[in-house]
Amino acid sequence: MDITEDSPTTGLDVRRPGDAGFDAARTIWNAMVDRSPALVVRCRSAADVAGALALARREGLEVGVRCGGHSVVGHGVPDGGLMIDLTPMGEVRVDRERRRAWVQGGALLGALDAATQPHGLATTAGNVSHTGVGGLTLGGGMGWLARRYGLACDNVVAYEVVTADGEVLRATADERPELFWALRGGGGNFGVVTEFEFRLHDTGTRALSVELDFPIGPAGGLSSPGSSASSAAYRWRDLSAYAPREATYTAGVHDGVATLGFVWVGDPDDGHAHARELDALGTPSARRVDELSYVDLQTREDSVEGHAVRRYWKGHYFRDLPDAALDALLAHDPEVRAGLQAYGGAIAEVPDDESAFSQRDARFEYVVATGWTDPAEDERRMAAARSSAALLEPFASGVYVNVLGDEGAGGVRRAYPPAKLARLAAVKRTYDPDNVFHLNQNIPPAPA
Repeated sequence: MDITEDSPTTGLDVRRPGDAGFDAARTIWNAMVDRSPALVVRCRSAADVAGALALARREGLEVGVRCGGHSVVGHGVPDGGLMIDLTPMGEVRVDRERRRAWVQGGALLGALDAATQPHGLATTAGNVSHTGVGGLTLGGGMGWLARRYGLACDNVVAYEVVTADGEVLRATADERPELFWALRGGGGNFGVVTEFEFRLHDTGTRALSVELDFPIGPAGGLSSPGSSASSAAYRWRDLSAYAPREATYTAGVHDGVATLGFVWVGDPDDGHAHARELDALGTPSARRVDELSYVDLQTREDSVEGHAVRRYWKGHYFRDLPDAALDALLAHDPEVRAGLQAYGGAIAEVPDDESAFSQRDARFEYVVATGWTDPAEDERRMAAARSSAALLEPFASGVYVNVLGDEGAGGVRRAYPPAKLARLAAVKRTYDPDNVFHLNQNIPPAPA
């Protein structure tokens, strides 16, 4: 494959197999993904992205877009295709007076927090600092501030987007409003976002984590109604309905223990006062109450194994969480980790038709995940996650597009109702009629 001197793509930072940095670019968070693009183009500007797309068109190459590399199925790594690698575009600029942040499309959440927290500012971001801002935000963007300030996509003021034909556009509520609507939760279907303008909030820098452990019962067995774990889980659910917006209630199940509690972003004294509400759950086997900085909160779930672990997960949304659903949660396979995170608050107050994100009436998000290193365990580990998720599926109301993996079109239909899918397909037809950006949770363009 020859890039000639008179090519408009001359000057791009193109890496081929064997070149320095090529293997690092194709290595993502899930070690199960071991694919090799034909070309990796390391982009430093919107013009570079447009040039990469022109190169892909000229060579007839499938296009993948890599930011943080957290797609569990590795959508950003096109086997034999062209990877647009946004990782060189990691700059974050902050205007303290205007409470705005301009975030390049390859920035990680940790860079956003590092730039905003010295000013006591933040905006909703996810719970793992090495996640890409772009992938998280385009799917909606849940985080510890969402109940107070809305999802990450609710805090975007403007997007700079490179479309499939290489045009650089700006999308706001007033300028290309349909594209702006679609980018708020519609994923990477409509172009490559090279800059986000975020609204920031005075959040301070302090946080509190409260966790109470309750034994589930015999290993692998369902905790019977009235036992410590099940009764505590029922009360935890009931308390969450009345929690202040500073509190995001969380529950986790692993190794025969149910961990129930909340994360508080704000004055820890107020969080300690709210923690007394959890006395109603009963007597835990262990209790952890930790004051920490917001930055430490945002990094505490970072994986120390880096990209060496094989990973698989499944997810659901729940409008309601009856006792039977919590009993099913407690019956998870012991090899997997399952968790719940509460929604509501500011998330639910945004009218449903204002964004592509479609699950604003969800009360809880559920994820079951597993990680391992031995390829011989692949089928067993994935089966454990699937069977655990299947226990909860009868109670589910949908799914978060950012936790979809190998579900295909059926998963996309769970993430968006038919009317929104039709509207998204119409926007897709306008900005990507040939479905160049199909390595994602794909929404094909509507027929012409």
